[in-house]
Amino acid sequence: MTKFILNNTDIETNLPNGTTLLDFIRYEKNLKGTKIGCREGDCGACTILVGTLENGEVQYQSATSCLMAIGNANGKHIVTIEGINDKALTPVQAAFAENNASQCGFCTPGFIMSLTGCCINKPAVNNETAIASMDGNVCRCTGYQSIKLAAKDVAGLMQENNAKNNIDFAIENNIVPTYFNGITNRLNDLQIEMAVQTDFHFIVGGGTDLYVQKHHEVVEADLHFSLQKNKNYIIENNSEIEIGAATTVTKFAESSIIRNIFPNLAAIIKLVSSTPIRNMATFAGNFINASPIGDFTIFFLALNTQLHFKNSKTNATRIVALKDFYKGYKNIDKLFEEELSYFTFTKPTGFFNFEKVCKRTHLDIASVNTAIHLVVKDGIIIDVQIAAGGVGPVPMLLSKTNAFLTGKKITEENIQAALEILSTDISPISDARGTATYKSLLLQQLIKLHFALQNK
Repeated sequence: MTKFILNNTDIETNLPNGTTLLDFIRYEKNLKGTKIGCREGDCGACTILVGTLENGEVQYQSATSCLMAIGNANGKHIVTIEGINDKALTPVQAAFAENNASQCGFCTPGFIMSLTGCCINKPAVNNETAIASMDGNVCRCTGYQSIKLAAKDVAGLMQENNAKNNIDFAIENNIVPTYFNGITNRLNDLQIEMAVQTDFHFIVGGGTDLYVQKHHEVVEADLHFSLQKNKNYIIENNSEIEIGAATTVTKFAESSIIRNIFPNLAAIIKLVSSTPIRNMATFAGNFINASPIGDFTIFFLALNTQLHFKNSKTNATRIVALKDFYKGYKNIDKLFEEELSYFTFTKPTGFFNFEKVCKRTHLDIASVNTAIHLVVKDGIIIDVQIAAGGVGPVPMLLSKTNAFLTGKKITEENIQAALEILSTDISPISDARGTATYKSLLLQQLIKLHFALQNK
C-alpha cells in the first residue's frame, strides 16, 4: 500500500510501485494539467513538486513525473498545477499572463510548477535563481525572453520576503493555497516507513535513466526503493568522504562539505542534467547504470572512488574500486543480491577538473567527458588520474596515459607524447554523438585543456 498526499487529498493505492506518477495523476485522478511530452525527463511538461519531510519541515523540489515511480511518492506531498490553483491567478501565473509568457500553453504548467517550487524552497530568490529553477523546462514558442521577464517579476515579489519562512510568505501572497499550512502535520501523521523487501526484481533510487531504458519492464516490476534517509547522506571523516548510495545530485551540489572541496562545482553541475533530474537522480543509479558516458562516474573515477556493497542474503560486505567495477559494456562486478550501500573517496590534494562536450551545452548526453586529478611537486607529476567517457565501451581510467605522465615534467613535449599513447587506451566508435575520429581528437583537446587550466 502506497500512501501520500496529492495536492490536498490523502491517497492510498495498491497500484504497482513502478507505476509512473504521471500516469497515476492523469489517468487515475484525471488531473490533466500535468502534460505528457517526451516521457524521458527532457521537456519538463510533466513537472510537479515533491514535498519531503526533513528535520520537521517540508522541503519541496521539482521533479519530472514521467520518471518518478509512485512508490517514491510514499509518505510525501505531491503537487500538480491543480494543487496551487485558487480563486484567482497566483502571482506566478499572473506574471506569465502579464508578460505574454505563454503561447500554445502546453509547456506552461511545467514552467509554473518549477518557478513556484523555487519560491517555496529557495532561501533567497533572485532573478538568477528564478530562471535557473526552470532549466528543465522547454518551450517551443516563446523564445524564452517573455518567460525570463515573468521570472524577474516573481523574483521581485520574493525580494519582499523579510526573513519569513518561504512557505508562510508564499501563503500570505497567494503563491500557494492555505492548505500548505497543514502539510507538515499531515506528513508526520502518515508515519510511513518504506518496507524492506527481501525478494525483489529491482532496487530503484531515482530511476531517471531506468525509466527511459526499460520503461515497460520497470512499471510492472516488484520494486524496492532506496531513497531512504539512511542512504541519502554525506559524511566527512578527516580526509575521507563517505556518500550514501541514494544521495541525490542536488544534495551533493548543495553540501557545504562538497562545495569546500570542489570550489568550481557550480559550473560542473550546470553541465549535468536539469534541476528536476538532479533532484531525483542518485549516485548509485549513475554507477550501476554503467553508461560509458555517465558524467559522475567519470568525475569519481578520477578520485579513486571505492564502492561498498552489502549482500542482502548473507549480510557480507565487499569493496570494489570504481575503476575495476566495469568489466565490459553494461557488465559490472556486482552480484544480483548485492546492493551498493555507500562509496568513499579521499579529498583531492591537487588540481581537479571536469569537462564535458555535447551537441547542446545543457540537457544533453556527453559526446565525450573527462576528469583529472593531478598532483604536482617541484614541477614533477607525482600522481595523475585522468578518466574519460564516450571513448570506449565502459567509463575508464586512462591507465597507460596516466602511467606515462607520472614522474614527468609538465611540458608540451610530454603532454604530446602522452596523447600519442592515449590511442592505446581508448576505442571510440562512431554513433549519433560523433565519429570515432572526432571523439578521439576531442578527448585530446580536453586533456590539453586540463593541463592549461592547471597552470592558471
